[in-house]
Amino acid sequence: MMQSAITVSGLRKVYGDFVAVDDLDLRIESGEVFAFLGPNGAGKTTTIDILTGAQRRTSGSVSVLGQDPQHDEREWRARIGVVPQGTASYADLTVREVIDHFSAFYPDPFPTGQLIDMVGLGAKTTTLTNKLSGGQRRRLDVAVGVVGRPRLVFLDEPTTGLDPEARREAWDLVRLLTHEGVTTVLTTHYLDEAQELAQRAGIIVHGRMLHVGTLDELARMTGRRYRVSYALDPLVEVPSDLAERLGSEPHRCEYTTDEPTALLRLLLDAAKRQGIAEIPGLQVSQPSLEQIYLNMVEQTKDHR
Repeated sequence: MMQSAITVSGLRKVYGDFVAVDDLDLRIESGEVFAFLGPNGAGKTTTIDILTGAQRRTSGSVSVLGQDPQHDEREWRARIGVVPQGTASYADLTVREVIDHFSAFYPDPFPTGQLIDMVGLGAKTTTLTNKLSGGQRRRLDVAVGVVGRPRLVFLDEPTTGLDPEARREAWDLVRLLTHEGVTTVLTTHYLDEAQELAQRAGIIVHGRMLHVGTLDELARMTGRRYRVSYALDPLVEVPSDLAERLGSEPHRCEYTTDEPTALLRLLLDAAKRQGIAEIPGLQVSQPSLEQIYLNMVEQTKDHR
């Protein structure tokens, strides 16, 4: 059985009286894209710093690619890529010189030209980094973070400051890394980004991991159900007992349910009895990650 890329149990980080990470458990499988979600100050960056060996934990156990990050061994470090939140400054170096410099630290780096093209800086190869736009500097940060062909990469707010086109180019790079079998841990405030890229997400609030799962699993945990709607109101009347069970009025054109297939069958049967061949504007939609996230954060506030 393939070993998990990251295993965390009872992770805790305390600064004086402040608990930044509180009894966090987590398992991230090899090759997946996992998104950390949470408001500012939730503990996302602190957790990433511990997983990458940048900070020491207060207690708990952590395994990253089979090793404890606190040992920070050279061979282990070469298999880890990190793109931090801040944009780095490289003084009077060109884009190519920056990549060449960092590639020298790794046994099997990406070829400089290939990597520059991968991050969309092919036209800026000989440009001084202090002449790059903010978005272009962020692309260079990503290139530096993955130059060593990591097996595990941490992307901390990787597309902050990028325009929509550059964001999608960064997404393409994540997909390319995933295609190569790289495990990616992503922290982001852009919920569409997490929904686009990640197989699973974990939602952290106040240092605690509230839930981890796929979008469907998180939706079920928060009570966000499928929405079934149609264009006209009323078009198809739902039997009153069903409407009562769904918590909806019988003549409303929108319903929420955990069993959309069963509800659709009832609607279509009712339409057929009324001589209606098709239900116009019929839509079935899942809750978005944004809806799930906001619902979880709101539930946490309600219990504080």
